[in-house]
Amino acid sequence: MSEQNTFDFIIVGAGSAGCILANRLSECSKFSVLLLEDGGSNKSPWIKIPAGFAKTYYSTKHNYCYYTEPQAQMLNRKIYAPRGRGLGGSGAINAMVYVRGHKDDFDDWQKAGAAGWGFDDVLPYFKKIESHPLGNNFYHSSEGNIGITNMQKEAHPTCQKFLEACVESGMNINEDFNGEKLCGAGIYEANIGNGQRSSSASTYLEKAKNRKNLVIKTHTRVKQVLFENNQAVGVIAIRNGQQIRYRASKEVVLSAGAIDSPKLLQLSGVGEGTELKKLGIKIVKNLPAVGQNLQDHVCGGFIFETKVKTLNDDLKGFYNKAKLGAKYVFSRRGPLSVSVNQAGGFVNTKSQVPKPNIQLYFNPLSYTNDPNAKGIVKPLPHSGVMLSYSPCRPKSRGSIALSDANYLSSAKIQPNYLSADEDVVDVIEGAKFVTKLSQSLAFGGIVTDSVSNDLSHKSDENLLQQFKEQGGSIYHLCGSCAMGDNDKRSVVSPSLKVHGLKGLRVIDASIFPNIVSGNINAATMMVAEKGAMHIMQDYNKSS
Repeated sequence: MSEQNTFDFIIVGAGSAGCILANRLSECSKFSVLLLEDGGSNKSPWIKIPAGFAKTYYSTKHNYCYYTEPQAQMLNRKIYAPRGRGLGGSGAINAMVYVRGHKDDFDDWQKAGAAGWGFDDVLPYFKKIESHPLGNNFYHSSEGNIGITNMQKEAHPTCQKFLEACVESGMNINEDFNGEKLCGAGIYEANIGNGQRSSSASTYLEKAKNRKNLVIKTHTRVKQVLFENNQAVGVIAIRNGQQIRYRASKEVVLSAGAIDSPKLLQLSGVGEGTELKKLGIKIVKNLPAVGQNLQDHVCGGFIFETKVKTLNDDLKGFYNKAKLGAKYVFSRRGPLSVSVNQAGGFVNTKSQVPKPNIQLYFNPLSYTNDPNAKGIVKPLPHSGVMLSYSPCRPKSRGSIALSDANYLSSAKIQPNYLSADEDVVDVIEGAKFVTKLSQSLAFGGIVTDSVSNDLSHKSDENLLQQFKEQGGSIYHLCGSCAMGDNDKRSVVSPSLKVHGLKGLRVIDASIFPNIVSGNINAATMMVAEKGAMHIMQDYNKSS
């Protein structure tokens, strides 16, 4: 029996967005859908166990393990940029913190030319995602696919000391970062259901995978989108060493992420014409915004040795690890059932207004981040915690560009970290607020070393230098195929169609006009739900 090569819709990339699109488009039995994924099926138990992301952080089986170009304002260091590979994409290997962002983030999308993407417009699609323990109310729904867990029950006792330090430092407690307000300190929600990672692959795609009108191809790398008369008509893919042409009778949808969606557009002749010509690529559409507007959250932090036990102690030795493993297997409880990013918050360090400029992360574990180690989490030999921070809405803008015309070559990732003066100010402000937290009575009651005192003696220049030496990404790359109403400054329209071309959309984090104030996976899934609606509306009208 010959392989089917023509479908109504072809989705490139089975990440957080692609898996949702595959489910929603295949709900209509009259449409045939092909989902193409470069990675594998991601059936590893380390994908399912929430704490298992420690094992996938440097795993080339599950992760592209990209690096940025040398960053001029970060001492010319190349910064690690992990990207998920396989079903679920980055949503299968992230730390699962579930934060939507600030309401103004989405109202700013609308102001930037993305009509219909203000907060009131996107809230129904956020609700459509989630199965929330608070049930159905103005901000939440219990009827979605993604399980949401508040980590309060499993949070380590040191998290309470962090929260006390926040209150002591002028912050309020926030019980729901995805509710009325974002500012405040609290225990994070995570996309976890019944003690297991709840990704779009394990929920949306799992429910859809046996539909007769949905075909899923893993280990299939797309090298080019095919065009006829400015219409996308299919893709060229490599599978098992063979080149295959798949045709799309309606649309090709790129959901390959903020790095690989613009890369694939450029390889296919859609991008800044002069640059494409230099690489010998035939121009299909001169679209200068492709690959521009790249944004990310940079992150800095401090490690504190403690006089109370932390997860370092729980993970020390074979017996302790076996005990935790048994607890998880038999009850889906314990530290393995939640993220290590358990507590945190949002604060405005500049004025008493509800819009934050700094996000905080508290980990009841101290560890080294060593690419030569067997995993991300190699706990330090003593009890300890980590307190990290990142500016919420960085102003620095970067780019994604081709290294050459070879589809196997990694793109050049240039975030231009700290190139905007406002970001430098926020980095210093964040470090100073962490210093304030570390000197609180609550935090001082659990730390043993002199780090907190040492911080108080550091100047702004010292704090900035430390950030440049040790800071990195928190892995929220987005914006490189921005949505808007102008083909000079954006790549896709508010209905996520690529400007000037037919039959081609981009639906993933690359379409963000501006980065949201917090972790971006929730917003990426929202984009997929709303993007699927736009597609279905178009084709139900024409049917």
